[in-house]
Amino acid sequence: MSHGHRNGFTLLELLIVVVILGVLAAIIIPRVTANAAEAKKVACSQNVGLINGMVEKWYVDKGKWPLDSLEDIGADPAYFPKGIPKCPVTGAKYMLNSVTHRVSHLHVSAEAQGFIERLIAPILH
Repeated sequence: MSHGHRNGFTLLELLIVVVILGVLAAIIIPRVTANAAEAKKVACSQNVGLINGMVEKWYVDKGKWPLDSLEDIGADPAYFPKGIPKCPVTGAKYMLNSVTHRVSHLHVSAEAQGFIERLIAPILH
C-alpha cells in the first residue's frame, strides 16, 4: 500500500498555528493599547501647554484675559486657525481658570466636565 504525497495541513497543525497567533495577540495587544492611551495623555499635556502659551500671548496683545470658556481666543484664527483642540483622552473642552488664567485639565469624561461647568458657572458669574 503506497501513501501518496499529501496536500494541505492537518487539523492539528492548523490548531497549533491558531494557538500561537492567539498567544502573540495576547502579548502584543495590551502593549499597543497602553501605548495609545499614554500617547493621548501626552497629546493632552501638549495641548494644555499650547493653549496656556496662546492665552499669555492674547493677554500681551490685547491687554485682557480671554473668556474662561476660551470661545473668544478659539474663534480668532490668528491664535487657533483650526479652533481650540479638545482633550484627546476624554473629548472634553479645555477651560481657563479665572483666578490663575491657566488651563489645568483633569481627565474626566465630557459628561462629567459638563456637569462641573454647569455647577460652577453660577459661582463664577
